[in-house]
Amino acid sequence: FLPQVDSANAGRVLASDAAVFLKKSGLTDLVLGKIWDLADTDGKGILNKQEFFVALRLVACAQNGLDVSLSSLNLPVPPPRFTDTSSPLLLSGTPSSDLPWAVKLEDKVKYDAIFDSLNPVNGLLSGDKVKPVLLNSKLPVDILGRVWELSDIDRDGMLDRDEFAVAMFLVYCALEKEPVPMSLPAALVPPSKRKPLSVPGAMPLLPSSTKESHQSLPPVGILAAKTPLTQ
Repeated sequence: FLPQVDSANAGRVLASDAAVFLKKSGLTDLVLGKIWDLADTDGKGILNKQEFFVALRLVACAQNGLDVSLSSLNLPVPPPRFTDTSSPLLLSGTPSSDLPWAVKLEDKVKYDAIFDSLNPVNGLLSGDKVKPVLLNSKLPVDILGRVWELSDIDRDGMLDRDEFAVAMFLVYCALEKEPVPMSLPAALVPPSKRKPLSVPGAMPLLPSSTKESHQSLPPVGILAAKTPLTQ
């Protein structure tokens, strides 16, 4: 990766060059800013080779749902992914379009039942209708905000049936004390939303070994029963 951003071969990377490169990770500017702050230890706006490798490692952590912190640097994670055709890591592993959807069929049936009970209009639920369901999970508001941001894949402020299933899946992950990822793993992008290499908000192409530990979800009633569905 280093030769791509250190064209002068000076052994250092300027903030402007690094920003362009790191944007290809598909992570949000907020997350990338945090990564830069942690890597640029002396605040000079320049990364040496070692600091640049720290930044890459933190990108990989964020793409795999780990906290962006120095304590995550020693955790085993796959290499970072960047949507750049010159990157040798771009298409290693399974293409995102061929990944099985992480939302299992039996769970999708439960999520669809909640979706229909919330009176969708033209197959869509507004944020106002989804909000009570999310809040009833009793998860922190910042986590719920990230769940909404990740599940509203087409950024239209509404959730369709598949996007709602993603939101429910992430809520249950959080209820099982699993971290909500900073960007949507490729395996979680609904097949109906997948495009070759460029799904908004889901650019990191994670290997197909995405966690599949959600065999036994808590009863869907945790959310549904507490929601006044007659609103």
